[in-house]
Amino acid sequence: MSKISSFKIAAGMLGIAGLVKISAFAIAVAMLGTSAQAGSFGQPCTAAPQSQWLSVDALQSKVEALGYKVQKAKLKNACGELYTLDKSGNRVELFVDPTSGKIVGQL
Repeated sequence: MSKISSFKIAAGMLGIAGLVKISAFAIAVAMLGTSAQAGSFGQPCTAAPQSQWLSVDALQSKVEALGYKVQKAKLKNACGELYTLDKSGNRVELFVDPTSGKIVGQL
């Protein structure tokens, strides 16, 4: 008896086009999960009390020292969110630990 793989069964039921769409969606979700972290999904960048956080201006200065041009900065969900341009002029949203200024994620 020949074995029928789960791929052949799925391809038969959904058609190749449907299988490709599902695969593309799964890849996109996996990539999103690895490129965005921390405050981008409502998770805090720190558990430290707000009294230990740096000011928004201090966070902006630290990020600019790394070569980013900050367009907008704010604190949200215990995380610094900075909307920037990188050295190549590409838009990058940075998520920064408000206690240290360390970049913990980006979109």
